[in-house]
Amino acid sequence: MSGLFSDTTLVALEKALDASGMRQKVIAHNIANVNTSGFKRSYVAFEEELQQALGRNRRLGLRRLDARHMGPARNLQEVQPQVKRDLSTSMRPDGNNVDIDLENTELAINSIMYNTAATRLNQKLQQLRYIINGGR
Repeated sequence: MSGLFSDTTLVALEKALDASGMRQKVIAHNIANVNTSGFKRSYVAFEEELQQALGRNRRLGLRRLDARHMGPARNLQEVQPQVKRDLSTSMRPDGNNVDIDLENTELAINSIMYNTAATRLNQKLQQLRYIINGGR
């Protein structure tokens, strides 16, 4: 994709808003199943892959020779939030691992992150509008 709306900041903010929306649904699903026996909570993995795609994670990684190969995203366009299941913990004897306090905390953090990304996207679009209108 090239052009006005392929700016790295715009694409990263779009991806962040998508991840935040998905995270909202996952957290709501976790909270709805707080009393379901054997339920294992899910979470959204996104930020680490975003950092890698933006070149901010300088760890030595695997090399992908084909876009169909599994592995971290090579560019920002390939970054997608992923829903993962936490199978490592249990909060109760029935196997359920949903901690309502943790979920509520994650919900508050996600709300702040969403509002921050939406505000920054709005600022970026206002800058573009200002430029398009010739500074008026």
